[in-house]
Amino acid sequence: MTRTARPAFGTLFFFAIAFALSLYFTFAAVQGDFGLFRRAEILAETQDLRAQLDGVRADVARMENLTKRMSDDYLDLDLLDEQARKVLGMIRSDEIVIR
Repeated sequence: MTRTARPAFGTLFFFAIAFALSLYFTFAAVQGDFGLFRRAEILAETQDLRAQLDGVRADVARMENLTKRMSDDYLDLDLLDEQARKVLGMIRSDEIVIR
């Protein structure tokens, strides 16, 4: 009696499924919603938002300074003069306007 070599489809099927699952999980780890590429995007966005936050904080500090200088407790006459000229468009009689 001669036995013919029969391919082991069960073993082949098992390794094919294991290989497909490992490919899927590797792809998900790299490009998925919580993968490496998404993490890099989030870090870059975080840096951009921090830069914007620093800019906004600088603007707020500048505005707080101007507000303090125009308050009742501390009045900066030069700033008041500058704002009155800018808003009202007024000049003194001894000044020359160049356009």
